[in-house]
Amino acid sequence: MPSHLPRSAAWKRLLPLAALPLLAGCGLVVLDPAGDVAKQQGDLILISTGLMLLIIVPVMLLTIFFAWRYRAGNKDATYKPDWDHSTQLELVIWSAPLLIIICLGAITWVATHLLDPYRPLARTGPGQAVAAEVQPLDVEVVALDWKWLFIYPEQGVATVNELAVPAHRPLRFRISASSVMNSFYVPALAGQIYAMPGMETRLHGVFNETGNFTGFSANYSGAGFSNMRFAVKSLPPAAFDRWVAQAKASEGGTLDRLTYLRLERPSEKEPVRRFAAVEPQLFDAVVNMCVEPGKMCMHDMMSIDAKGGAGIAGIHNVRDIAYDKFAARGSTDIARWSLRYVAALCSSPLMRGERPDATPVNPERLKGEGLPVPGAGPGRTALNAPATRPMS
Repeated sequence: MPSHLPRSAAWKRLLPLAALPLLAGCGLVVLDPAGDVAKQQGDLILISTGLMLLIIVPVMLLTIFFAWRYRAGNKDATYKPDWDHSTQLELVIWSAPLLIIICLGAITWVATHLLDPYRPLARTGPGQAVAAEVQPLDVEVVALDWKWLFIYPEQGVATVNELAVPAHRPLRFRISASSVMNSFYVPALAGQIYAMPGMETRLHGVFNETGNFTGFSANYSGAGFSNMRFAVKSLPPAAFDRWVAQAKASEGGTLDRLTYLRLERPSEKEPVRRFAAVEPQLFDAVVNMCVEPGKMCMHDMMSIDAKGGAGIAGIHNVRDIAYDKFAARGSTDIARWSLRYVAALCSSPLMRGERPDATPVNPERLKGEGLPVPGAGPGRTALNAPATRPMS
């Protein structure tokens, strides 16, 4: 920097450099989301960070203080080469981190129960409890290579790489995958949860604002992983109804099993696609890994195994064992499917691969409802204990 410039002019030239971090394109969606669940998770991050800074900041400041206070050139500092212990200092050093760990543990325990992704929402926002008659919107999610499929069983439509939901209505996602493990993540809505083949995971959430957002896979799953993103639209209820009507009027046709198997083939940068109708129980067939016609479903196989197996009669029902992705799907011929799976013994109906949702938790402070009252009789809990105990 030229020496002839005044100091004030030099600082003015450096001021634009301070704005460079603001041009990095980093959004604050995690800490300022549009959904109540994500908002609570963001608050949890801030609270945890603040508690940890109660130790980190003093340690950093004391490091500088001690380095300066007891430097070699400071002849006024006390020099005690044989000092090795101080009970008071030990209490301060160990009690503060212990208290912070206790606080973090309590907050984590409460948040783990209140923000359980399998638990239906008890509220849609601060002070906005979910009424008993309100039913969540079901969305069935399948992670494909490398795109996302969304099925709306109530509306009877499906989309690829586009998720549209009504704002202020609880959402329930049933999530699975066709191949390798992925992670379903909409930062503005709620936390991430894994999508795994042959399994079903759950996620509950709600949008408190309307707008356009982005979802993606947060788990590396192959060559097309970086483009595995989808558009998320939070719409007013009337606009969502119009979106459903447009999907039903689209020229995408019906998403049946054969269409799904073609869609399942690996592809990248898939455009948004809509299907006007969906074959019933398609998602349950995906979870049970029996989309191919005539293939035995996992729930049938597990039922047979639970009863001791099919015995000698089942030997001839077993086809050559080969991994589905390379032997029967992808670039292979559809005509070869019948050679590569365990055939179904009967056409039993698909069972919904779901467990009952967990019971909603009171979003207010946990006060020990349902826990046994010390000294109370059998069956007495904090819910039915008297307000005052009689004097003995």
